[in-house]
Amino acid sequence: MSILEAKKIEPATATTVTLGAAGETVAIAASQLKTNTIKDAGGNTIFTSDGSGTLSSVNSALGSTMVFISSQTASNSATVDFTSGIDSTYNEYVFYFINVQPVTDAQNFMFQVNAAGGSGFNETITSTWFVAYQNEAGSATSVEFQSGSMPLRQATGVQQIASDIGNDNDQNSCGYLYIFNPSSTTYVKHYLAKTQNAHSSNYTQNQFTGGYGNTTSAVDAVQFSMSAGNIDAGKIKLYGLKDS
Repeated sequence: MSILEAKKIEPATATTVTLGAAGETVAIAASQLKTNTIKDAGGNTIFTSDGSGTLSSVNSALGSTMVFISSQTASNSATVDFTSGIDSTYNEYVFYFINVQPVTDAQNFMFQVNAAGGSGFNETITSTWFVAYQNEAGSATSVEFQSGSMPLRQATGVQQIASDIGNDNDQNSCGYLYIFNPSSTTYVKHYLAKTQNAHSSNYTQNQFTGGYGNTTSAVDAVQFSMSAGNIDAGKIKLYGLKDS
């Protein structure tokens, strides 16, 4: 197969480049068609690539409303902190947790937020918590609201989003956390989370948490941790959601 390499192809006349005669099919291998900027017939940019796969100037009509921002992988980490990428670009942000596992058995997965310009992850939170669970034997099942330390009551502690995660090789927690309009300086910061985890005593647990950070300051950072010990493994991904 011959390879045509050129920096620029221009038509002899008008503004259209014609490849092949009428009725003929022109096949171009995907590996041979390379360009940094793709535009439509009206000259509107569809997207631009930096040559390494990172896109910019992506037309709003393209793709999903969910935009990937960043990802972190825990490896015996005391905390996983997201201190950039949370700003006024989007009104809604979502974190996805994939196979998060504690170093120490029977630990709770937690989060807190930090107001812009603040000195620590200690914003005041009011929240609620409920769980559906079943053990492997099927002898213990329930759906219940849980009190104690799980829901916070105008407290500055960390918010639990998954409880009693086992540290066996096959045990971990997965789920998501939504934070709404974190850059608002008018409203409190609402959030909701859902997690599914393997309990240290071989239960399956589906857990639901929701509440608000009681601050009208903009929030620009989120920290994840375990109730004791480090986060042994797991990936956390951050996405922004476009307005419809």
